[in-house]
Amino acid sequence: MAIKKILVVDDSPTERFALMEFLSRHGYSVVTADNGEEGVIKAKAEMPDLILMDVVMPGINGYQATRTISRDEATRNIPIIMTTSKDQETDKIWGMRQGAFDYMTKPLDLDGLLQKIQAIA
Repeated sequence: MAIKKILVVDDSPTERFALMEFLSRHGYSVVTADNGEEGVIKAKAEMPDLILMDVVMPGINGYQATRTISRDEATRNIPIIMTTSKDQETDKIWGMRQGAFDYMTKPLDLDGLLQKIQAIA
């Protein structure tokens, strides 16, 4: 499966913009959401090839949004990479249990992110 469209879910406008710029420069179409609830809605509406999901957000957090997306019949095959400042091993384990495909801590290693995206494809 080729990765063409990526949904970036993050409550930080700076993070969203930086990821959108970086991924666009590398040929990806980028859709953004600024919270978990909007992320779930856009995952269904846009059907992206990949989701980059922050964890700490107001309202529905990234763990809850990931669980919702990964358990919904329509969206469960969309891989999710959690991108968060939560760097404890228990955070990573919990994220993977919610249905995340992978887990990266911030600040993101952008070259590493590209490698992960290419490995999924």
